[in-house]
Amino acid sequence: MVTSAHETSHRIFQDHPEVLAPVFEVLGLTPPAKAVIEAITPDATEIRPMERRVDTVLKVEPSEGDGFLLAIEAQTRRAADKGVSWAYYVAYLHAKFNLPVLLLTVCRNRPTAAWAAGPFECRVGPWATQVTRPFVLGPDTVPRITDESAVARQPALATFAAIVHSEDEGIVAILELLARGMRSFDKPTAKYWSELLEIGLEDTPARETWRELEKMVISYFPGRGTVFEEAYLDGEAKGKAEGEAKGKAEGEAKGVLRILELRGLPVSDEVRERITTCTDLARLDDWLDRAGTVGRAEDLFGE
Repeated sequence: MVTSAHETSHRIFQDHPEVLAPVFEVLGLTPPAKAVIEAITPDATEIRPMERRVDTVLKVEPSEGDGFLLAIEAQTRRAADKGVSWAYYVAYLHAKFNLPVLLLTVCRNRPTAAWAAGPFECRVGPWATQVTRPFVLGPDTVPRITDESAVARQPALATFAAIVHSEDEGIVAILELLARGMRSFDKPTAKYWSELLEIGLEDTPARETWRELEKMVISYFPGRGTVFEEAYLDGEAKGKAEGEAKGKAEGEAKGVLRILELRGLPVSDEVRERITTCTDLARLDDWLDRAGTVGRAEDLFGE
């Protein structure tokens, strides 16, 4: 089943390709100073026999050197059929676009990362016709963020690193550092990255830790049940209730003044202001009852 955390683990590359920096570093490649990186269709379905869909496919066109494809898969646990599916993705994309393909898997725990590295072989006896070796981004290949200033410089990489290390023993310290680093962001930026991280931590204990660190802000991802959305909806409900109470108070204040006017009692500016600014409904009810019997408007306020 595709979950929010699964989506976050690979979709972050579509909007923030700077997260690919560790890939270039580990492969010993020089990150292109300028490159065009665009998402292309992840559909790898042939005619109709079986639907196959890669999580994310990016086409990378460096300003110098040859272009290539990145096929990105988010993997939370071992799956017996994945080796076959991944081999198919690589072969299909290579044939369709005539570009070399780098298969990238994102894993949050070491056992899954070790398995996902392969190799996955199509073998007959001693002969391997095809070998698939994904490049794994996991706890051992994505460095922890230990510098608070790095959060401001590289928010996408810092957020992604926290997601990858979400099952580590030291995740609490990582999240606390991330929260401190986000204090330098403007409010919309802090809201965006905070909520993206919460979605990425969806089914881990670290999510509750992060929820305690988050600030109450409006949601960027409606319908996901994040702390931002809950805060927004609670605020909206509270605002509605407050609005109804304010409207009722204004109505009762007008009623008090109307009765005094009909009885011909003078109402000073001070008395008028005290009545119209009152928000205590119980007190206004009392004034409304007494407005028909008091000798002076000022007597409304007596014991």
